[in-house]
Amino acid sequence: MKKILLLGSTGSIGLNTLEIVRSFPDEFKITGLSTNTNISLLTEQIKEFSPETVVVRDSSKSAELKKIIGEKCEVLSGNDGLIEISKHCDYDIIVTAVVGFTGLIPTIEAIKRKKRIALANKETLVVAGEVITELCKQYNVELLPVDSEHSAIFQCLNGEHKNEINKLILTASGGPFLNKNKNELAGVSIKDALTHPNWKMGNKITIDSATMMNKGLEVIEAYWLFKLPKEKIEVIIHPQSIIHSMVEFIDGSIKAQMSTPNMKLPILYALTYPNRYSYRSVRTDFKKINQLTFFEPDFDKFTCLKIAYEVIEEGGTAPCILNAANEIAVDKFLNGKINFIQIPEIIKDALDKVNNHKNATLETILESDFRTREYLNKKYL
Repeated sequence: MKKILLLGSTGSIGLNTLEIVRSFPDEFKITGLSTNTNISLLTEQIKEFSPETVVVRDSSKSAELKKIIGEKCEVLSGNDGLIEISKHCDYDIIVTAVVGFTGLIPTIEAIKRKKRIALANKETLVVAGEVITELCKQYNVELLPVDSEHSAIFQCLNGEHKNEINKLILTASGGPFLNKNKNELAGVSIKDALTHPNWKMGNKITIDSATMMNKGLEVIEAYWLFKLPKEKIEVIIHPQSIIHSMVEFIDGSIKAQMSTPNMKLPILYALTYPNRYSYRSVRTDFKKINQLTFFEPDFDKFTCLKIAYEVIEEGGTAPCILNAANEIAVDKFLNGKINFIQIPEIIKDALDKVNNHKNATLETILESDFRTREYLNKKYL
């Protein structure tokens, strides 16, 4: 039986992971859970899965949870709690489904313990790709992608040789604003931006999908996961989200991984690799799929995607600055402090003004993240 530490258990990836665990009760056991503030749902999860330790990032909420559950399990709080649970909880696999920069240090601690990393937190590789990949090599750790696009590429590359890859093709739904022109984006509402056509996700990742920064982050993640130059990583709009990504080989052949839009499959694959488990809950009926369409992304409209490619070229801590700026900008948009088209403007401002450390160590990454947030929070109150 594999023991799982699930960070971000009340979000969409976390809930899907728990569905997998329910489907295979003899294969998986939950030993640790975490949430940001949703202690009501976490309380239900504690009753069902009996973890030994849980973390609530909001310290006031963690105190409230302790009163509710008593001695049922250990309750930790804050980002320090996430680090502590990664260091000391009994687990074989960590599923990092927390959102944003928060996932970095707990992932590093899990690597140092030589645990399998089921990575749903793309920001970890975006901000510290070189550090993470070197640590995985040093500790001989499996890092398996949970993002549907990267899982698709990982599956397509199984048994293939790297020198025979021509390019990776990341598919993107295009988000809610695929059919709007650039001028129309200035007036979109928060509700509009949170209405994704295909996927049910958390607020932050849904806004990232609307700006296509989510795909930009995935380009950077793919750059580190598969060690290919950015020129060999292509993004194509595929509104139906049936093909999750593709690999084109030097002979012109293309392999694609396909299924209905459902995160359970990449989660299951990361938990069971190199095996596949029989799973009847997700099936794709091609008789019901009328068409598969593809478009080139509009880099002028989706500036965030263009910026993401540029920071790969810049290197150093530029991707870290981009990520921190995006987190700040998205938060301000969701709180009604800026409009939608200001998101890429704020990111470009940070990249222009915050020092890019060309030597991206853990220390310079942490400093760049702090400086970016400090600069933007002062400028955009």
